[in-house]
Amino acid sequence: MVEPRYSAEETVRRGQEIYERDIRNRVEDTEHGKYVLIDIETGQYQVGEDYHSTARSMLATKPDAALCALRVGYPAVGRIGGRVTAR
Repeated sequence: MVEPRYSAEETVRRGQEIYERDIRNRVEDTEHGKYVLIDIETGQYQVGEDYHSTARSMLATKPDAALCALRVGYPAVGRIGGRVTAR
């Protein structure tokens, strides 16, 4: 197994920086809730409905890409655990 070139923290930091600087204004109004996969080394990105298929598509063109996944309009890609709601 190959070791990642960047720590998780560095990957997220760089991905968020690229998103804020170059991508947010292009996708925020039209792609809400979709996934953005960003190659943190090149700045190339792809938007998709499904995280896994979007990541596979990015990796098909550059198998060693250092990818950061974000979700348009949300502070996190997903959440762990459930949420209890009153009925």
